[in-house]
Amino acid sequence: MTDAQQFTIQTEPFYHATGAEIELYQAAYAARLPVMVKGPTGCGKSRFVEYMAWKLGKPLITVACNEDMTAADLVGRFLLDENGTNWQDGPLTVAARIGAICYLDEVVEARQDTTVVIHPLTDHRRVLPLDKKGELLEAHPDFQLVISYNPGYQSLMKDLKQSTKQRFTALDFDYPEASDEAAIVAREGGVEEATALKLVEIAHKARNLKGHGIDEGISTRLLVYGAMLIKGGIAPVEACKMAMVRPLTDDADIRATLDAAVEMIIG
Repeated sequence: MTDAQQFTIQTEPFYHATGAEIELYQAAYAARLPVMVKGPTGCGKSRFVEYMAWKLGKPLITVACNEDMTAADLVGRFLLDENGTNWQDGPLTVAARIGAICYLDEVVEARQDTTVVIHPLTDHRRVLPLDKKGELLEAHPDFQLVISYNPGYQSLMKDLKQSTKQRFTALDFDYPEASDEAAIVAREGGVEEATALKLVEIAHKARNLKGHGIDEGISTRLLVYGAMLIKGGIAPVEACKMAMVRPLTDDADIRATLDAAVEMIIG
């Protein structure tokens, strides 16, 4: 199996389009423009990128960014083994070599001095300097860089620099309209659409509390988790509390408010 085949998605991921995002991404990829996907937690950003990689037939290398990630974690480093010192490419370098889509998930979690290494790949140069190796890697013609982040959740200390933002095209994501979200929950969670609509109604109640005691509303992902528990035989009220309320907050008053909403809507 070649490197490209190793990272190629074989089975179509389920994705429910809510606008023109598929066509817009295809146009960006055709021009090999870097793409920034913005939106709240659990609204389908990563699933969208997976779907587009499958639809385009391109390998996908995903990096879950974190505050301890260094430039070497992205680019590569020399490692010592029984045969001596050998260079090992990082995921960004692998993607640039084989022509994959490199997806940096929640990129603002990485240190700003780390994300600077992506800059030469996001303009006309499309190169990656491997300073420690003494190599200037020209990106494969099929390579594309995609990043995601949640602009409503990040502090000023964890926002992207303008010098980084303005290297990307951008797609805004949000939670789908109620009917679309219910269709997604029914399909992914394996429940009837009537049940899915009730879960979405609960989510809307929680999302209205954003900024009034909670940082994030109930995500579409959590709705799917609740639906899966219901399908598995858990009582709907208990499933909703476990999957949709308890992960959201530890505040007793807000939990009580959301529990009451669950009991009222589920019945």
